[in-house]
Parts: sequence; C-alpha cells; structure tokens
Amino acid sequence: MSTLDAIDLARIQFALNISFHILFPAISIGLAWILLFFRLTYTMTGNQLWEYAYYFWVKIFALTFAIGVVSGVTMSFQFGTNWPGFIEKAGNIAGPLLGYEVLTAFFLEATFLGVMLFGKQRVSNRTHLFSSAMVAIGTAISAFWILSLNSWMQTPQGHEIIEGIFYPVSWWQIVFNPSFPYRLAHMLNASLLTSAFLIAGVSAWRTVRQVDGPATLAVLKTGVVLAAVLSPVQVILGDLHGLNTLEYQPAKIAAIEGLWHTESGAPLTLFGFPDEDQRKTHYALKIPKAASVILTHTIDGELMGLDEFEGHHPPVAFVFWSFRVMVGVGFLMIAVSWWAAWSIFRKGLASALVLRALSWMTFAGWVATLAGWYVTEVGRQPWLISGLLKAADVVAPHSSATVAGTLIGYGLLYAFLLISYIGTLRYLSTKPAASLSIQNAASNPPHDRPPAARP
Repeated sequence: MSTLDAIDLARIQFALNISFHILFPAISIGLAWILLFFRLTYTMTGNQLWEYAYYFWVKIFALTFAIGVVSGVTMSFQFGTNWPGFIEKAGNIAGPLLGYEVLTAFFLEATFLGVMLFGKQRVSNRTHLFSSAMVAIGTAISAFWILSLNSWMQTPQGHEIIEGIFYPVSWWQIVFNPSFPYRLAHMLNASLLTSAFLIAGVSAWRTVRQVDGPATLAVLKTGVVLAAVLSPVQVILGDLHGLNTLEYQPAKIAAIEGLWHTESGAPLTLFGFPDEDQRKTHYALKIPKAASVILTHTIDGELMGLDEFEGHHPPVAFVFWSFRVMVGVGFLMIAVSWWAAWSIFRKGLASALVLRALSWMTFAGWVATLAGWYVTEVGRQPWLISGLLKAADVVAPHSSATVAGTLIGYGLLYAFLLISYIGTLRYLSTKPAASLSIQNAASNPPHDRPPAARP
C-alpha cells in the first residue's frame, strides 16, 4: 500500500466503507417490507405460519438494521476525515439532504423500531402492525434521500457555483435530478430482490439440513415468487437507467462497453480484457451492432468512445468487469428463480437440486448490488460531482501511511463484523423451530386486543 498515493488510498478506503455499508441496507430495506407482508397476512388470515415467519426473520432484520446504522455513521464520519473539501464546497447541498434523511426517515424508524421488535405483547395487534409499516416506510424514505444526494453528484442540477462553492437554486431540481428516479427504482427493486434470495436461500438451506419449521415452506415460496417477478423487472429498470446514463454520463457507458473509439453500429462486447495502455480489448467476443441496438434502439446508432474523454474517463477494466458481474448474476437470478418457481408450483415441493441451487444463491443479491455500485461510483471517476468537481481537488492532505493505517483498521474490523454476521445468521438458521413455541406465537391473536398486563 505504501506505493499508492494518499488519494488512491482514500478512494480505496471510501470504497471499502461503502461496500460494507451497502450490504446491510440492501437487506434491511427489502426485508422490512417482507416482514410487513408477514404481519399483514397473519392479521388477515389468522394463520400462525406467518407469525412463525415474522418471529424468525425479525431477529435477522434487527441485526442487519443495527450494523447498517453503525456503518452509516462511519460513512458520514469519513466525509470529514478524508474528503473535507467536499463538505466545504458542496455542504450547502449535501448537508440539508442528509439532514432531511435523519429528520424524515431515521427518526421515524427509531421511534417505531422498538415497538416493532419488543412491543408485540404490550400493544394491540393493530398498533404493532402500524409500527411495522412505519419502519418499512422509513427505510424507503431513507433510501429516497441518500439516493437523491448520490444521484445529484452523478447528474447535478438546480445549483449555482460562486467562487467554487455550490449553492442551491432549485431544491426540486436538486432532489429530482435526471438520474434520481431511475436509480431509486433500481435500488429499491435490488433491495427487495436481495431480500427475496436471502429468505429463499436460508429457507432452502434449512430444508436441506432438516431444521425447517412450520413456516419454512411458506417463506421459501414467498422468496421464490418475489425473485421470479422482480428479477426481470430489474432488467427493465436497468435498461432504462442505462439509457439515462448514456444521455448524462456517456464516459461511463463507454467504459462499460469497452468502447475505445466513437462509432456507429457499435458492437456489444460480451467478454474481453480491456487494456488502457494499448487502447484495445484483447480476446474480445463481440455481437455486431448489438450495443447500438440496446443503447440507442437503432442498428446504426452512434456511441461515444473513450477517445472523446481523454484524461477524464474512469478506469476501464474495473468498470467493464463490474458491469458484467452484475449482469451475469442478474440473469442467473432469473434462471434459478424461474426454475425454482416451476419446480415448486408444478410439484408442490422443490427438488433437492433446486434447494441446493437456492441455498447457493442466498447472497447473490449482495454480489449484484456491490457490482452495480462499483459501476456507478467508479464509473463517475475522476469526478466527485460529475463534470464539476474532481476527487483530487477535495481530498484531505494526509500522508499515505496515515490513510493506509486507517484503511487496514477498517478492513480488519469489517472482516470481523461480516464473518460474525454470517455466523450469527447461520446459527439462527440451524436452531430447531421448536424454540418458538405455539403458545408464544398465538399469544396475540389477529384481532385487536388491549395491551398485556405488566407484572
């Protein structure tokens, strides 16, 4: 690491922080809505299977939510330590948006999370259901504000720059900047998809290990149906997002496609090894004119190449491969979820091979989400605010050794937390279903009842 510049190390540290942090909102946002579905279904039907499902998965949600909050604090802290120039120059816009997230989302989640987790025996079923809904809505609102800020950095609008400082002119244009609707829809769907594969994969694994409970099959079917529906929807949303990126960030698209020169009827490179020194992609496997068809919807559409952005385009190989990992995992999600849906609803029970496949795909959403964020964030480089502010202009003047030391510390801590999280999830998944008694599950019937008397 000593051979890297301080700015490279600061970028790696930011990438490490955001990579670790995004894992947990990617689950908690979607899982909150799935838990709400469990509560609604139990309330409407009185079927205790859904009460079992809620009790099991709310523990995992609480753990995930807690780590997500803590790692989010680290993300905010890092703005001041490694990127103080960003706050100095863009704080008039970034500060209020982050503040809105705290006021409208985090306080909402914090207020009702305790009731959702610990109030089942103390409040009526209606109040508990309402609390679950507020937590789910709060996670979505939180994503709204965070993605609004990040999208503004990708496609800045509604501001003016006076002596290098960004000032808001139109908050409507800032919040609803050109890329925001596409990125919000894409991320919310990705979170639901990540959670769908998580609950399906864990349920499949529990079935294989024969520690499944009375609700395991119901949760498995829920995850498979969600995944089968949302996987192709994500492809459509991704295509719309790609068209928006082509309009506002053509350098990112050029890097994604490994397109070195501007051309009409550009081919789609399925595979290859981009070489920035030689400005070519070695061993490229291409489909003629396909990139133009996908991105411009015309066979001879023109796509700008990397030669149009000399010195101002992202690292090509990393963006190129990250995109292909994201797309590859996405299509694998479609194949596995459709296969599982066909097997379950045709035979009533998934085959052993299907269960194995689903268990291997438990964290597929994490892989796709990380790859997608790398495309988004690395694809914006060298800009911090696209076309207006470079990362090199706002990095803190720390020595390489200082940044390397904190980077190693973060890496070791995050590795420990991630291993602990997966280990805890595994532990919870191997506990026999009998640990949740029928009496406990039935202690609060679906109709409203007064709070239980306290001792």
